[in-house]
Amino acid sequence: MEQDRLDFNALILAGGRSSRLGGVPKQGLVFQGDTLLQRSLAAASGANRTVVVGPDLGALPAGVLSCREQPVFAGPAAAVAAGLEALAQAGSEETYTLVLACDMPRVAAAVEALTAELAGNPRADAIIACAEDGRAQHLAGFYRTAGLKCAARELASRGALDNGSMRALLASLDVQLVTVPAGSTADVDTWDDAAALGVEAGSRDEGQDRRGSS
Repeated sequence: MEQDRLDFNALILAGGRSSRLGGVPKQGLVFQGDTLLQRSLAAASGANRTVVVGPDLGALPAGVLSCREQPVFAGPAAAVAAGLEALAQAGSEETYTLVLACDMPRVAAAVEALTAELAGNPRADAIIACAEDGRAQHLAGFYRTAGLKCAARELASRGALDNGSMRALLASLDVQLVTVPAGSTADVDTWDDAAALGVEAGSRDEGQDRRGSS
């Protein structure tokens, strides 16, 4: 189908502090037998090239790049910039970049909706997910790569890239919201979120102990 032929790269953010999870890395949490990182990679499987921005996670699928924002924990804007640079250094520059946080276990349904919308509107600057309650999810969206790189350079020129928010990064872009299936952008910030979504700790020791104490 035409929408399956969209040329895009994917950038998955997997390097946050997980402070409200007691430091347990979100990417290693498990939903229906797969880690949240595995589910994000599956949601982005249509990408020509994928980069994971985060700590060393061990073996990644063949062809998947990895990098880390510098300094570490410098925030999502810095992580996006690092991922874009890693893709460029790998010689992969597609028209669009799919940006995903790794903490949304059902995000594949949102990506399907966004892909269909982008196929019908190939000149869009940015198409991002909007939950059923009207809340925009900037970390589930397709962005025109040139515009995203320009925005990152502009923030960096003002010394505002480190610890910069996605809202600041996207301020110059014409963002279009797309309502996606209910629950597809629900994310895991706390152990209560995890319990509500059926997400479990990836190990029996440290993660389980922290669940009740955060």
